[in-house]
Amino acid sequence: MVSLKTRNLPSVFSFAFVGIVSLGLAGCSEEEKAETKKIVRPVKVVEIAMAGQTRALDYSGAVKARIEMNLGFRVAGKITERLVNIGDRVKPGDVLARIDSTDYQLAVKTAEANLAAAEKGVQTADLANKRAGQLFDKNATPKSQLEQASLSYDQAVSTRDAAISSLDQAKNQVSYTDLKADQNGIVTAVSADTGQVVASGTPVVAVAIDGEKEVQIAVSENDIAEFKPGKTVKATFWSDDKLVLDGKVREVSGSADQQSRTFSVRISLPNDQRVLLGMTATIEADVTNSDPYVAVPLSALAEKDGKKIVWVVDRGAATVHARQIRVGDFTGDGVNVTDGLKSGDLVVAAGTQFMTENLKVSVPGEQSASAEPAGTVQ
Repeated sequence: MVSLKTRNLPSVFSFAFVGIVSLGLAGCSEEEKAETKKIVRPVKVVEIAMAGQTRALDYSGAVKARIEMNLGFRVAGKITERLVNIGDRVKPGDVLARIDSTDYQLAVKTAEANLAAAEKGVQTADLANKRAGQLFDKNATPKSQLEQASLSYDQAVSTRDAAISSLDQAKNQVSYTDLKADQNGIVTAVSADTGQVVASGTPVVAVAIDGEKEVQIAVSENDIAEFKPGKTVKATFWSDDKLVLDGKVREVSGSADQQSRTFSVRISLPNDQRVLLGMTATIEADVTNSDPYVAVPLSALAEKDGKKIVWVVDRGAATVHARQIRVGDFTGDGVNVTDGLKSGDLVVAAGTQFMTENLKVSVPGEQSASAEPAGTVQ
């Protein structure tokens, strides 16, 4: 009986060993399957559809009146009254400000007195000239006295004419103590106030003349060649997304600003009551691109060994491969790629940090990308 038990032991152990091995193999198989499933990663892609031949230039600026005048007094003096504020509408003849006219009124009185004296001088010279003529006719005086009397009369007349001009000038000086508007417009700035002593020509009030409105932008020297007078551009406004107007380049500065190194460009706008002075506008201009490019989302851009790359999907093998690209510039919609991609390429649009060479991927849906919709891919 002992020997029978001894013979049965190896058989029991054998079954146990086989069971353990089977369980181990089954566990390994499940792990391999799980591991295999993990390396097939779903990705979102964009398909490169076409190369963009144009690019958009965006510049922000402010709406201004085409004509804006800085008005100042034509004479010097102390401001005694300011009658308008910023935002007030004015029309021709409206008084904007006044300066002290006391001295100029005294100058008028002086000119009037000088004119009265000159008138008396003309009368005296006229009488002397007539008397000299009568005496000469009677041969009582020589001709030289007649000529002298005539010259004295002419001199008196000239003095009177000069006095008249001086009086007119003095009266003009008094009228200049009132600063008046000469066109319809709106006050946009006040540079001097009551009590301030200003020189002749010092800006006191700025008035934007009613009429055509413009957007003034500062364009970098790299893009100024793309803005020519007459070029059609699109104007959008921060205050109203639905307000879009077609504008035209009216004026391009001939030289760059010494500090900013930018060129001033003025864009004429069509008449629209919704456009107000001072509003912020964005000018968009489409220009020809010398280097064709495709646009991909910013999330598709990656870096490997210090070089810019994207992960391209091999359609047949369903694997991804790193491809070096050359980046043109960054825009609000994504990245402009000038070299390294061609039409039909599938580019991984998200999750590039998880990509490795020859990684198996699944593409649930393909999306087309071009220069415009690249920024819409999420």
